[in-house]
Amino acid sequence: MRNYDYTKKWEQLLTPEIVGLLTRIHEYKGEQTLFIEAQTDTLAQLTEIARIQSTEASNRIEGIYTSDERLRLLVKDKTMPSTRSEQEIAGYRDVLNSIHENYDYIPVKPSIMLQLHRDLYRFSGTEGGRYKNTDNVIAEEDAQGRRTIRFQPVPAWETQDAMERLCKAFDEAIGREEIDALLLIPMFVLDFLCIHPFNDGNGRMSRLLTLLLLYRSGYIVGKYISIEKLIEQTKETYYEALQTSSQNWHEEQNRYEPFVRYMLGIILSAYREFSSRVKTLTASGLSKPERIAELIKNTVGKITKAEIQQKCPDISTITIQRTLNNLMASGDIIKIGGGRYTAYTWNREND
Repeated sequence: MRNYDYTKKWEQLLTPEIVGLLTRIHEYKGEQTLFIEAQTDTLAQLTEIARIQSTEASNRIEGIYTSDERLRLLVKDKTMPSTRSEQEIAGYRDVLNSIHENYDYIPVKPSIMLQLHRDLYRFSGTEGGRYKNTDNVIAEEDAQGRRTIRFQPVPAWETQDAMERLCKAFDEAIGREEIDALLLIPMFVLDFLCIHPFNDGNGRMSRLLTLLLLYRSGYIVGKYISIEKLIEQTKETYYEALQTSSQNWHEEQNRYEPFVRYMLGIILSAYREFSSRVKTLTASGLSKPERIAELIKNTVGKITKAEIQQKCPDISTITIQRTLNNLMASGDIIKIGGGRYTAYTWNREND
């Protein structure tokens, strides 16, 4: 039976690379407070975008889809789910909203996890809020349809006890204030995924728990920049890190470092994006067309109209399109592709 005591395990993670990641994240966290206090209205716009992206990306990782229009309506609670996929999307939306609004009052306890899992499936016929009743495996299929078992989680009969000991170990470790929460959180999430406590929904629950634990430790960047989307964009690396760190887990000889390093990289990326977006939104003395021009100019490579809208949510679609037309007419930007694949890049020859 595995020992979940984190007292000594975290010391093995203090490599130069991980310490460097921690230092940079701490620096961004210091800026975060100033941004939040000064730009409440602006951040409300970023929050709405992040909610949509997080709900879409976390479900898409699990192969759960709907149209862009239906997704927006579901996230804004403007319609009822009409398919199984939409039921699961609506459930994720509700749990995500609960975490955003009440994270200070949601402790890390097995009973709370069961409640969150119940709410994740509140719109579907699946009975959530219960631990798995049969043993499960983490498997993958190759192009020929051959199935390979990547990991054998904790058996069903041991799950309840494992979750109680896991939560107790985390609570004790975070209470000592000796371990940086940024190290402890991904260690906890990895152990949660190795236990794999539910018949379904373990991946989505792990991402929701990641947000909850980050928020409770003061790292609330996920409210404004979708951490789930960053994971979805790098999911191959995510699965590789998860697999590497879970090897020999049952023998308590696994290495947390690959998964911790990956998650710290995701968190740092979120903070960088947050800083960039706020600076774009609040650029002093610039008109909206000038802000759009500066955004394109400072983007390495190409940028789409949709990406401009995401980074500048206070600028209307009409203004963005008019500015793009004017910048193309003046030769300041170059249009790439066409139709849904249209993108723009700054014309460096004019610099």
